[in-house]
Amino acid sequence: MTSSARPLLNRRLAEFGTTIFAEMSALALSTGSINLGQGFPDTDGPEQVREAAVRALRDGRGNQYPPGPGVPELRTAIAGHQRRRYGIELDPDREVLVTAGATEAIAASLLALVEPGDEVVAFEPYYDSYAASIALAGGTRVPVTLRPHAEGGAGFRLDLDELRAAITPRTRLLLINTPHNPTGTVLTRAELTAIAELAVERDLLVVTDEVYEHLTFDDAEHVPLATLPGMRERTVSIGSAGKTFSFTGWKVGWVTSTPELVTAVRSAKQFLTYVSSGPFQYAVAEALALPDSYFAGFRADMTAKRDLLAAGLTDAGFEVFKPAGTYFITTDIRPLDPSGDGFAFCRALPERCGVVAIPNAVFYDDRAAGAPFVRFAFCKRQDVLAEAAARLKSM
Repeated sequence: MTSSARPLLNRRLAEFGTTIFAEMSALALSTGSINLGQGFPDTDGPEQVREAAVRALRDGRGNQYPPGPGVPELRTAIAGHQRRRYGIELDPDREVLVTAGATEAIAASLLALVEPGDEVVAFEPYYDSYAASIALAGGTRVPVTLRPHAEGGAGFRLDLDELRAAITPRTRLLLINTPHNPTGTVLTRAELTAIAELAVERDLLVVTDEVYEHLTFDDAEHVPLATLPGMRERTVSIGSAGKTFSFTGWKVGWVTSTPELVTAVRSAKQFLTYVSSGPFQYAVAEALALPDSYFAGFRADMTAKRDLLAAGLTDAGFEVFKPAGTYFITTDIRPLDPSGDGFAFCRALPERCGVVAIPNAVFYDDRAAGAPFVRFAFCKRQDVLAEAAARLKSM
């Protein structure tokens, strides 16, 4: 043991303990509960994509270090996907970088672009790695809170005036997530246009997390920020194979941007993992070339699961904010628990009825603002969701 009084953990990480996902998943295991906490599917994605990974392994492709930016086949496939879906033209050799999932893409982007003293504006509630990555870079996070819509179940919305007020001379970067985890909000074209105009006016960089791009429901539309005027040259866009193809364990993500921004992100990324997921990169290249019918079927399946769990949660007494995107549903527990203590509610839920969820307060700087909200994942088999709904109703 060291005799120094200085803590062993880097002070920038002092506020971050074990993630809530690890805590709640352990609780699910110890109690035999249905885990609707951590966002991973309970079935694998397309068989042909899995077989593509097996084929790459057998053929010796990617079993040694792949190229630092990613294998050419995948970079070309990512560029083709962006062109086909959104009309974005990319040079696969200079404007695409493959990462160890979207989490590394976020970390590398912030480590590359943020210096001590810089402010990073992010929507609250936020994916928990945002706060840790900003802290590691020495930046200061500035939350802008998404609040429940006045019409109740209509979801959470952004207040553009609050966003404008959060920008200061020290603001370096906007960290945007749409479709938004955990609220399920999908920013509208009008909202994104206002964000783009603000970024151009204040000369801000933007990192945009678009990992749920293929999971929008009803009439919601995913609009990549990089397609809006003035944004191509200042936006780092992040995507993920795990969320779209249900192979979260493969950890294949990517960054797309200008050559200058991709070079900056790669400079940080090379000292994190250097490279990863060799054989899986070839499989994801094939997955991105799947026909539109795959993406439509994927969305239809998740829509049905969303509706099933939303109905079950409503029937159990929760106030439900029906998501326009992602595979999470946020609920308000106060109709069931007037104390509004989401932490206590989630910790007691496995013993009460055998279901695990996540308290949204962990995604807020303002813990009181998030206290009554609890998130459930619906990326599970329909029979599992139906059983979870029955258990919740029995509370």
